[in-house]
Amino acid sequence: MKNYKYIGLLLLSIGVASCDVNNELDIIEAEAIPEVALNTNGLDFSTYVAIGASYTAGYTDGAMFKAAQENSFPNILAGKFGTEFNQPLMNDNIGGLVYGGTAVQPPRFYFNGAGPARLPAMPTTELTTVLSGPFHNFGTPGAKSFHLGVSGYGALNPYFGRMASSPSASVLGDALAQNPTFFTLDIGGNDVLGYALSGGTGVDQLGNPDPSTYGGSDITDPNVFASVLSATVDALTANGAKGVLMNVPPVKAIANLTTVPYNPVPLDGATAGAVNGAYAPYNGGIQQALGYLASVGFISPADAAAEIAKRTISFSAGQNAVVIVDEDLTDLEALNPAFAGLKQYRHATADDLLLLASSTVIGTTVGGNPQLINGVTVPLADNWVLTPQEQMVIQVATDSYNATMAAIAGSNPNIALFDFYNLGVEAVSGIVFDDYTMNGKLVTGGIFSLDGVHATARGYALIANYVLAATDAEFGSNFTSATNGLAKAGDYPTNYSAMLR
Repeated sequence: MKNYKYIGLLLLSIGVASCDVNNELDIIEAEAIPEVALNTNGLDFSTYVAIGASYTAGYTDGAMFKAAQENSFPNILAGKFGTEFNQPLMNDNIGGLVYGGTAVQPPRFYFNGAGPARLPAMPTTELTTVLSGPFHNFGTPGAKSFHLGVSGYGALNPYFGRMASSPSASVLGDALAQNPTFFTLDIGGNDVLGYALSGGTGVDQLGNPDPSTYGGSDITDPNVFASVLSATVDALTANGAKGVLMNVPPVKAIANLTTVPYNPVPLDGATAGAVNGAYAPYNGGIQQALGYLASVGFISPADAAAEIAKRTISFSAGQNAVVIVDEDLTDLEALNPAFAGLKQYRHATADDLLLLASSTVIGTTVGGNPQLINGVTVPLADNWVLTPQEQMVIQVATDSYNATMAAIAGSNPNIALFDFYNLGVEAVSGIVFDDYTMNGKLVTGGIFSLDGVHATARGYALIANYVLAATDAEFGSNFTSATNGLAKAGDYPTNYSAMLR
């Protein structure tokens, strides 16, 4: 009972004490954030034009469509510049193009809960309908550096054909006709991207000065790129216009090349054993052929052993690397007719990059034959994989293009340089954008749209902010510190609904 008495006294004392407490809390005023006025430091944004390829155009989710164009980074920039900005808008949010009632380019991707899927709808934008300008966004999907000055380019590229001022117009000519006072120039990505997305099946045109001989998947010669870029910048700045030059981001960092793992094949022990049995003659032939080449001095014993290990096909229970064709391996069949049937096969490694589209092929059967499985008993063709050697070819060209851009920006006071390459490197591990941390993962990362190459709307807003930061650094403006000077992440989506038409 004594304890209860003490507890009662304690409660009573608390109750009495509480009567003396002022329960009205003082209101804490929110700290006022001072308004910072925009200072352009004399920059003239009255006529802003954007020149480039698909990123400039606002290409998203594997297509061009209105909402994506309205969220293109140039349109975001124009809003911050406070200037009129006309774009060659598509008819709908379905995407794609039709010609005579037939779809000639597919509609956009949407997320169906499992992955990217094409929108089940017919495009309504007619390929041959020419829009009336003038326009300010000259982003042209598919354009390479040497395409900008090609007269009549609209006949080769239907997207530009819809916006061209005449059948003989060029992208650069139409842009210059607007008498720009400020511009962005985003070019060079497609000069290596076509090669990358073909799995390296194109040709590195290093040393070939004639781009009219290039194929669509070829890599542009760095000297050709340098010559075209220098002439383009000179033309754009001739009347005193200022602009931002965007260098080439790292192609191997795009989600299209980093999403599919090199070892996506699950096998049980029995199946692995059966597949190994099928490859036994091949493995034996490889060992015998390379052993022979070592014995006659064509290859050192150490190199022969290393290549035997690299080319031996062996599956086990659990996750397995796909089997691929690697054209950089020694072509044994070409060396000796006795080596017929010893193809350039090996398992993929973590250093190989599988194209996103390979996910639709790996594990499927050939001709419905359950014994012929792509990536397992049937090696993936070269066009599905970017090998380390092919990645190096891309890197060498990219480094050369970017060195040219740095030199041009460094020697021209009217040019700011946006280091798009470094942004791509940072995106791999993650970039903080307002309340979001964005990275390069497909679907969940927030930067790459569902095609794994182009940006989401939020990704384009991020790019716009980096362009503004480059503008501040070079020309003394203050977009990065001005109130509402930058785009806000929350104003831009990372995906578009399937219902958006």
